Amino acid sequence: MVANKEIKTLEKSAVELTVTVSREEAKKEYNALVEKYAKTVHLKGFRKGKVPVSVLEKKYGESLKAEASMKIMETSLQEVFEEIDKKPLPYVIPELKEESDLDFDKDFTFTVTYDTYPEVTLGEYKGLEAEEPEVEITDEDIAKELEAIRDQNATVMEKAEGAAGMGDIVTINYWELDSQGEEIENSRREDFVFTIGSGYNIHKIDDEILGMKKGEEKVITKEYPEDYEMDFLRGKTVNLKVQLTVIKEKKLPDLDDELAQDVSEQYKTLEDLKEDLRKKFRESAENKVRGNTINTLLEKIAENTKAEIPKAMLDSQLESSWKSFVSQTRLPEEKILEILSAENKTKDTLFEEWTPEAEKRVLQQLIVNSIIETEKIEATEEEYEQEVQKQAEASSISAEEVRDYFEKNSMVPYINSSIAEKKLFDFLLAQSKIKKGGKVKFLDLFGKKQ
Repeated sequence: MVANKEIKTLEKSAVELTVTVSREEAKKEYNALVEKYAKTVHLKGFRKGKVPVSVLEKKYGESLKAEASMKIMETSLQEVFEEIDKKPLPYVIPELKEESDLDFDKDFTFTVTYDTYPEVTLGEYKGLEAEEPEVEITDEDIAKELEAIRDQNATVMEKAEGAAGMGDIVTINYWELDSQGEEIENSRREDFVFTIGSGYNIHKIDDEILGMKKGEEKVITKEYPEDYEMDFLRGKTVNLKVQLTVIKEKKLPDLDDELAQDVSEQYKTLEDLKEDLRKKFRESAENKVRGNTINTLLEKIAENTKAEIPKAMLDSQLESSWKSFVSQTRLPEEKILEILSAENKTKDTLFEEWTPEAEKRVLQQLIVNSIIETEKIEATEEEYEQEVQKQAEASSISAEEVRDYFEKNSMVPYINSSIAEKKLFDFLLAQSKIKKGGKVKFLDLFGKKQ
């Protein structure tokens, strides 16, 4: 079908593709479409399948040409993409830039633009150096986790009297005030529930809620540092009117064998639970250290790697960051947009701030993919089956059920890709010089407060 194609490379790994289809092929595609409708269309005064082509063209001529044009473009693009190396990224739909009218006296030409996978010139990825700390798991770490387990197994009841204290579960209504003390539109949040001391609230007003009584109202003024975790509050001073509506307190269970048995049937005594916690902490620490080391190696490789990051890949990463951000705030997306609007910000302005980090993540993924291709790393059938067995054991279902689930949900390529990526990281670590670093406390490793 395709008579000619021209490929022009644009910035940021974009491509401009111009395709020409001969007028004979275009006419053939158009005629096939008209004949199909002539056999199926219902028109008053004609029996089904007996509508003359001339009548059909007179009534639907422009629509038929438009549909034929779309069909010609789809078919010809499929043909071209089977032949050329610069194909669109899997999640990218080519954007029509220029199209000629379907005129049967001349060839049909159209132009599309799209993002393609970039050319990556890898930096050195063998013989790199990195340092790994020695992680200390102390009795204090275990004790903190046991307190968290007690908290998770606590019974909760409404506080009959008294003020809100540390560890109490409170329900509040709150809204922002302007400089005149008036409520800022769209800033109200009602029936927000959190545990005092957990920090699980955007404005971090745990300490300010302490001592408040049910039904009490209070104006809280908070100043936020420039490096505050929530972008839209950085460097701001906010006045919040808070109304405390419910106070609930927790009754913690005793730290004994009975608690361990309540946690899981696999534990007979409290010591069994403690030993299992130590084992899990060691595994978590090893995985965290491994992840940090891999990230360090990727950053070093990135220093001397050259690649133009496609806009589509960057946009995809930014959207992923947005979803994570929404999840962390535990607020509806609409509410977050309202808060941003009150701060004269938008989702787009956040994306601008996040772009450098997003570019870094995309580049690292390009590096991973390129080394996998260069070193010809791939998942074997045996490794895939091992992953199936692992998932089956973790989910307490049969391997056949896991295999069927992967296949029915088109997850096999994803699983194989994950296996190959893990093998790539093993390869990088084996090719690097890993030195022993200083000691670090378990909670410090995960950025948690002691």
